[in-house]
Amino acid sequence: MENVDWAALPFNYHKTDYNVRISYKDGKWGEPELTQDEYISVHMSAPCLHYGVESFEGLKAFRGADGKVRLFRPDENGKRFAATARKLCMAELPVETFVEMCRMVVKANERFVPPYGTGATLYLRPLEIGMGAFLGVHPAKEFMVCVFVSPVGAYFKEGIKPIRVIVNPDYDRAAPRGTGDVKCGGNYAASLEAGEEANREGYANSMFVDAVHRKYIEECGAANFFGIKDNTYITPKSTSILPSITNKSLRQLAKDMGMKVEERPVAVDELSTFEECAACGTAAVISPIGYIYDKETGREWKFGDEPGKRCLEMYNKLQDIQYGRCDDPYGWTLVVE
Repeated sequence: MENVDWAALPFNYHKTDYNVRISYKDGKWGEPELTQDEYISVHMSAPCLHYGVESFEGLKAFRGADGKVRLFRPDENGKRFAATARKLCMAELPVETFVEMCRMVVKANERFVPPYGTGATLYLRPLEIGMGAFLGVHPAKEFMVCVFVSPVGAYFKEGIKPIRVIVNPDYDRAAPRGTGDVKCGGNYAASLEAGEEANREGYANSMFVDAVHRKYIEECGAANFFGIKDNTYITPKSTSILPSITNKSLRQLAKDMGMKVEERPVAVDELSTFEECAACGTAAVISPIGYIYDKETGREWKFGDEPGKRCLEMYNKLQDIQYGRCDDPYGWTLVVE
């Protein structure tokens, strides 16, 4: 592509050449096919429109320092995609097919992978929807998986900066034994009002606490949370938290940096003991948190106006692997050839 200001791209949809699709009918999957059609035709009574029979994923392709294009841990996204399908009684796409579809769509749209050094990447959005025509509340029998891509700009256009977060007791993101641990649209729809209110009040995100005890940290906006203290990386553990692939990767890096790693319930009261804390996910990798306000109690916690040393070190290490600036001892990246 020519005459594109890659660094100025927003995190939004930008038309590309192809997406890839595969259908499930009569108890079996077909073959992945590339298409230039940006639209999906569904019956008005399809269960994806009425009962939330749908799921999605998000991952990125990076143009490396060596010019090669790399996907980051697509197999992990494929496993999570299958886990969501199981919980929603959808057909499970084999992980190897998921990875192949990601490879196909990136290769077909390689001209849209932003140049190295711009901070921009190619974002992949795989989704699965329940198809067919029926009205009863029961599992669908037909499905379609589509993977489309869009170049997106750097999340932090002026460098990685700490964000402001509010703990708002008026909202619950998910309930135990519900769908909080899988990636389906209903979880995100349920978080929108809290996010909009947080933005109106000058905060980047709303921090959600557990729906039972209302004191344990769950997620920060649409991202996982972690805190650092006493050379220990601590992240909440709960049945209603989405297992973040970024968080999983950061835990490995933290161990290899000589830190202890703990996955356990983290009470809001513990915030005062952290030296650093952040949200983490695919879009921003790490969003350091500089300030947290608890709306119910009026308490506040300040972590500074600059990213913490450990957060910045982990951010750089992960980006080095994603962009091929260093060896990948974990086998996390897949070169698209």
